[in-house]
Amino acid sequence: MRRVAAAVALLLGLIPLAACGPDDPAPAPAADAAKPPATGTGGADGATPSGKPGAPRPDGSITVAFAGDVHFEGRTEARLAVKAPDQALGPISQTLSDADLAVLNLETAITDRGAPEPKTYTFRTSPKALTALKDSGVDVVSMANNHAVDFGADGLTDTLAAKASSPVPVIGVGRNAKEAYAPYVTTVRGVKVAVVAASQVEDLTNQKWRAGANKPGIASALDTAALTKAVETAKQQAPVVLVYLHWGDEGKACPTGAQTAIAKKLAAAGATAVVGTHAHTMLGSGMLGNTYIGYGFGNFLWYGTSNYAFSNETGVTTLTLTAAGKVTGETFTPATIDGQGVPVPQTGPAAEAALKRRDALRGCTGLTPAPAAAR
Repeated sequence: MRRVAAAVALLLGLIPLAACGPDDPAPAPAADAAKPPATGTGGADGATPSGKPGAPRPDGSITVAFAGDVHFEGRTEARLAVKAPDQALGPISQTLSDADLAVLNLETAITDRGAPEPKTYTFRTSPKALTALKDSGVDVVSMANNHAVDFGADGLTDTLAAKASSPVPVIGVGRNAKEAYAPYVTTVRGVKVAVVAASQVEDLTNQKWRAGANKPGIASALDTAALTKAVETAKQQAPVVLVYLHWGDEGKACPTGAQTAIAKKLAAAGATAVVGTHAHTMLGSGMLGNTYIGYGFGNFLWYGTSNYAFSNETGVTTLTLTAAGKVTGETFTPATIDGQGVPVPQTGPAAEAALKRRDALRGCTGLTPAPAAAR
């Protein structure tokens, strides 16, 4: 098996890359048992809820944390063996655990079988990855990305089996299109929430392994009508609809036309937030009308290194939402990916510089600043 936001720009810089796309130009804490369980469904296979969310707050608000791309290969494979009280994602796991709901992207097939697909980079891990993410405070895992089917039909069969027995809900991949596009629906502190995932990356996976009526695979954002319908359907089930996409151009810190176009359509369809990853660098975030848009969270737990500028900048974005789905606050916990591939929270002047750089990324997005969360 082959084995990588925001940190301070002066401390980061240009370092050799491990990429995430098949045609990339460069190489590329446990749930609180004291809290009452959430209720939820995970789509066609009925994934179990995380059990982390607790009783409603007096103001009816909830918090949702988002992070970027995760691999358990190369320098990060050993993170699967990390034992409590430490967590696979390191100290930033606390930020994920503190949120009522936490979502990120697992960028790999879950299998030890199958032949690698004809692409430059292929990734795989074991089902232990899903347990490691749950123990690190993650509540929902997206696998709608360009590496979910890196090991063909056998690998996909194993990935779907891992999903079916996963301790954390997995979205964006399924035995058919209905299941792949199905939202994970849960009640978080009394607030109904639906989470949908899809990939907009135009690659081999999105063409060859796109889920169909009777075909397993990933949910595709290239099928705009199908994704829009999925969001509209999710909105009928929950006032808070979160869409996690794999999108953007690698190394580019500004959104593409395809990103801005789908963001507008999903906002119109009722999405509370449309966020995602893929570019190996952070992109700007903010408000598009009443919808929060996060164009790119960057790498998170990362197996290698990257030629792209600022590719070690990362962090956790936490939104505060009302029961009706209004975004009332945003906080960002900046981190930098260390030599072991682990996101380490930034503090002091380094954190201030990281936050300033992140805010500057909004300049090319056309978004307005999100409201700051109350301290």
